Amino acid sequence: MAKNSKIPWFLPTANKMVSTLLRMGVKLNGPGKSPMYLFTVRGRKSGQLRTTPVAILEQNGNRYLMTPYGVVDWVRNVRAAGEATFTRGRHAEQIRPIELPASEALPVLKRFIESGNPIAKFFGVNAGASLEDFEQLASTHPVFLLQSATSPVPASARQAQSA
Repeated sequence: MAKNSKIPWFLPTANKMVSTLLRMGVKLNGPGKSPMYLFTVRGRKSGQLRTTPVAILEQNGNRYLMTPYGVVDWVRNVRAAGEATFTRGRHAEQIRPIELPASEALPVLKRFIESGNPIAKFFGVNAGASLEDFEQLASTHPVFLLQSATSPVPASARQAQSA
């Protein structure tokens, strides 16, 4: 089981403030100019909808969702639910987050860490880290490719989900 990184003390308060602004329709960008969304997923145990603000990473025409804090509750919930809703302003979109295998997550994480985004410090490696460090990071910090709920699932993702 992947280990969680320590969540900063200020994060719960910051998430409440950001969630309030996003619900009011304010379009926010997170660190590194990443667009922020309200991410809503059904709880794996309670069945209740759970919402948290997230920043979406855009690379090479794809959108990704990743966690600097390891396998946290929203990761477990989206693994169980297989779909989520992303809301920005008045626009809501049904999304299928597809967890990438470590081999595909590694280059996404590496480019993100090398970009200098201030959130990168929470991943625990720096841009000059070894390939082994990035491989370890990819195995403990899930990366999800975001696709429309109506798009077909890529073959590599189907194989990873069945493993």
